[in-house]
Amino acid sequence: MECKVCRCECEEKFEGLILGKYKVKYYFCPNCEHLQTEEPYWLKEAYKEPIAAEDTGVLQRNLNNRVAAASVLSCFFDIDKKFLDYAGGYGVFVRLMRDVGFDFVWEDKFSPNLFARGFEYKSGDKIDLITAFELFEHLEKPVEELEKMFEISSDILFTQNTMPLPVKPNWWYLSPSAGQHISFYTNKTLDFLAEKFGKKHLSSGEYHLFTEKDIEQKAFEEVIKNSAHIYLQNAVDYKSRIASDMEYILKLKNDVKNI
Repeated sequence: MECKVCRCECEEKFEGLILGKYKVKYYFCPNCEHLQTEEPYWLKEAYKEPIAAEDTGVLQRNLNNRVAAASVLSCFFDIDKKFLDYAGGYGVFVRLMRDVGFDFVWEDKFSPNLFARGFEYKSGDKIDLITAFELFEHLEKPVEELEKMFEISSDILFTQNTMPLPVKPNWWYLSPSAGQHISFYTNKTLDFLAEKFGKKHLSSGEYHLFTEKDIEQKAFEEVIKNSAHIYLQNAVDYKSRIASDMEYILKLKNDVKNI
């Protein structure tokens, strides 16, 4: 099987039981260290619910991601620019970021927008940075998806639990019961992807940044490590959009009524 990251030949590594019923082969690439399932014919079934029932950490992750993202933006980016949460699920993260003042918009092909309605991404929006949390492991075609993302912004802040080697069939992040995780990466895989697109890859734990900016690895690590302190320190400068967003939505509703 061809690797979907580097196009080299993969080796069959092991089998897993997806959704409790499908015997699925996993293939490992010795060149870029990417692990992928066989062609994921079960995805339509796996995405009957956008967020798997066993994903009990979804709200805590969004709270953690708000602290990390706000700190990265405050230290390395212009906080007055517009940002996009790519594959943003129900819109929880976008709402949380708007609540503390960041102009975030939402996009997701597989999920309804429940919490950030009215703040969807529009083609042509100038986006300074994309966030992509819990996304890369869902990608059937990682390179093609990154091409689309880099057309929108040159910088991507994302989370990814990098794969331990040698990878074993009982690694928890394979998450076969949900069936949505089909693509797995080591830091070497992420380095390969960054280089392919002419970016720098910075990482600290599960947080990663693909960027063209002159940011040092050590600086990124320090910001993620101290993100809680940085977030609180900068909180006085954040101006919540809760009230202005409500006014905006009410105006949209009134405009529709008056048409």
